[in-house]
Amino acid sequence: MGNFERYLSLWVALAIILGITSGTLLPGLFEFVASLTYAHVNLVVAVFIWAMIYPMMVQVDFTAIKNVGRKPQGLALTLVVNWLIKPFTMAALGWLFFKVLFADLVDPTTATEYIAGMILLGVAPCTAMVFVWSQLTRGDSGYTLVQVSVNDIIMIFAFAPIAAFLLGLSSITVPWETLVLSVLLYVVAPLIAGILTRKWLLRDGQQRLDHWLQRSKPTTIMGLLATVVLLFGLQADRILDNPYAIGLIAVPLLIQSYGIFFIAYFAARKMKLPHNVAAPAGLIGTSNFFELAVAVAISLFGLTSGAALATVVGVLVEVPVMLSLVAFANRTRHWFPSASAT
Repeated sequence: MGNFERYLSLWVALAIILGITSGTLLPGLFEFVASLTYAHVNLVVAVFIWAMIYPMMVQVDFTAIKNVGRKPQGLALTLVVNWLIKPFTMAALGWLFFKVLFADLVDPTTATEYIAGMILLGVAPCTAMVFVWSQLTRGDSGYTLVQVSVNDIIMIFAFAPIAAFLLGLSSITVPWETLVLSVLLYVVAPLIAGILTRKWLLRDGQQRLDHWLQRSKPTTIMGLLATVVLLFGLQADRILDNPYAIGLIAVPLLIQSYGIFFIAYFAARKMKLPHNVAAPAGLIGTSNFFELAVAVAISLFGLTSGAALATVVGVLVEVPVMLSLVAFANRTRHWFPSASAT
């Protein structure tokens, strides 16, 4: 993990400041960018999101799925946490905080949008960033590939139905066409492009693929930061009028992140999984595919919506949370049997 990636939280914070400042000084520019839409998809944001997602998809080796039976308990734990626990606890926490605990602090319409953004984060388990967290905990890289590959395949089919179900429970009218289009645009299309690119690069050997992935890292980070600048620029007036909104959104997101990790991590301990499987299993459920969540929030609710703001706050809190959990996982390695013992 390079110094630039290590201080991602700082760059995101600076991007937020730049976005708010630019949005205040140049509101006309951001209004023009917001008008560049086609079929409810903002074209500028689509370019930024693709810049983030496409290199990530090239990293995923779907041939690793053939090894899925090697350690089925860890994969089963990951799938249960990601698809049967995480989306529903995120929705429940969103409702608890913004419909009950923070009800007097946020107007009902905005509260509903915040909940929607949280739900979209909860239904999008992490993909490529898990490789970083797994590496920092000395996780089994091959098994992490299996977890990511299976999750991406499930996401293609499960993201839209689960998101629609939970958004419906939150009394939000779900435009299915936009939701499905977002999944096709931000999951299926870059996934296919990633598979084809990976196959093309591997024709000249693993070294060329590794070189390409290394050179593409700045593209992913710059796409993320450009998206943050744009979103906060569009939200500038709203944030300045209500600066504590970011703090309010961060509270349930932090509770969800730590809660999901400890559910998965302690379940892995009870299952006596080796640490190099248990740590990635806990981290993959904790981290979010925030690029997808941001893109869908924009498509469904608009660039200046509370849902878009909630997903961007998810970006802000994720990196420091994940680094703290990596440190915890490394300090508790002795709780688990070694890989050789299993």
